[in-house]
Order: sequence, then C-alpha cells, then structure tokens
Amino acid sequence: MSAHIRHLRLPLSAQDIDGIVAGDLVTLSGEITVTIGLPTHQRMVDRLEQGEALPVDLVGGAFLHLSSYNREFDGDFEVLYLNPTTSTRYDLLMPQIIRSTGLRVVGGKGGLGAESVAAMQDSGCIYLSFLGGGCSLLSRALRRVVAVHWPEYISQFRLVTLEVERLGPATVAIDAHGRSLYADLRSAAEQRLPGILQSLTEARTVTEQGKQ
Repeated sequence: MSAHIRHLRLPLSAQDIDGIVAGDLVTLSGEITVTIGLPTHQRMVDRLEQGEALPVDLVGGAFLHLSSYNREFDGDFEVLYLNPTTSTRYDLLMPQIIRSTGLRVVGGKGGLGAESVAAMQDSGCIYLSFLGGGCSLLSRALRRVVAVHWPEYISQFRLVTLEVERLGPATVAIDAHGRSLYADLRSAAEQRLPGILQSLTEARTVTEQGKQ
C-alpha cells in the first residue's frame, strides 16, 4: 500500500479514476452526498427505474454510506458529524445506483459484493473504505450543508449533500478495474486455512498424548 495520499477534487472524470488502484490512500474535496437509509436507497432505485431524476445530480460525484446527524438551525441545516456504516447491507440496490447515476466514488466500510464491483468496472467507479469509528477525524472535513433532501426521514436516512475539504484519508478498497482488497484478503485467508487447521490438529494430538 502506498503511503502517498492522493487528493481528489470532485467532480471526477473516468480518466481521473482510471489511474487509481486498490491500496491507494485518498482524500476527497468538493460536494459529496451521504445517507445510511435503506429506504432511501430503495427510493432512489425506484425513481431511477421509473425514469425520474434524483433530487441531486451525482454525475462525477461521490455517494457515501456515512451517517450524519443534521438539524435545522436558524432556518438552515447544520451537520454535526460524519461516521461510516457497513455498505454490504445495500448490496442489492447499489449496482443500479452505480450504473444509472454516473458516480465515480462510493464508500463506507466493509466493501460491496460482486455485482456492485462489476457495475463499478462498467461505470468507472471506485470504493473507498473509511476508518470505522473515525467520526472525529472525518467530521473535521465538514465545511457546509449544500442541500438536505427528503427531510421527512430521520436525520441519518435523509439524502444530504455536503461540502467537504480533504475528507479522509480513506483507502481505495475496490478500484475501477475490479481489484478488491477484500477479495485479496479472503483469498489469502483461504490459502492459509488448511495449514492453520493442520497446526490445530497437531497441537490437539500433542495435548491428548500428554494426558495419557
């Protein structure tokens, strides 16, 4: 993994994304859109399938699974924090969102499944893994609330667009060429498993012989 941090400014083009590889460290600046609401994702997909526009233009942008507490203050909204949540809970819906919106960046923690990875390859999109429990670090990047859509939802489920400056650093866990650090880790673990089981069996045998 490279120690160099790449500073990405949104919106991004396919060319901007093409040279980024799994393992890179990046920060994001510009406008991002966040939500952790499963009903929010479903509502987005329903609108896309019906040919309706989303309330926010995501072309070249970042759609992130970051929880945010936003509240109305003096007639405007303020966001008090950002914190990542697990992306895999949205696996069934993310391929449609990725393919239909022109996104360049998605992210959260825990990665996405094979269908989402395929959609990312087709669309020129990367997945960023944010530090779990990194609320204080991530929240420093907040600059202002650009828009709050679907305010009838609870705060964390709203579709919120924020301006951030150097959000991160985050790890590129899945790149636009289909390489996934999660898949690499699974493969390495599967390769090590027979040896681990053999070692455990041998240790158990030695222990049982010692008791005889």
